[in-house]
Amino acid sequence: MSEPGYKIDGKGYWREVIRLTLSLLVIWFAVSYGAGILFRDLLDNLSIGGAPLGFWFAQNGSIYVFVGLIFYYCRAMNRLEKKYGVEG
Repeated sequence: MSEPGYKIDGKGYWREVIRLTLSLLVIWFAVSYGAGILFRDLLDNLSIGGAPLGFWFAQNGSIYVFVGLIFYYCRAMNRLEKKYGVEG
């Protein structure tokens, strides 16, 4: 809730929300499509736990990154809501 006499900057809030969302979508795309498909042959030169890194990202790594992105999004949105006085 905003304080009396304080006007919420709606355009600024949405600008930051869209920037955050797009940047996290780029990371999501890079990990899922880039690491799992496009750069798989290059990443397969390295291994994690005996599995080629490209395969690992396609099967496991992308899921870990997605869960991390969810937690980061929640924290970042809480900060934005406090900054702009928006009730979430």
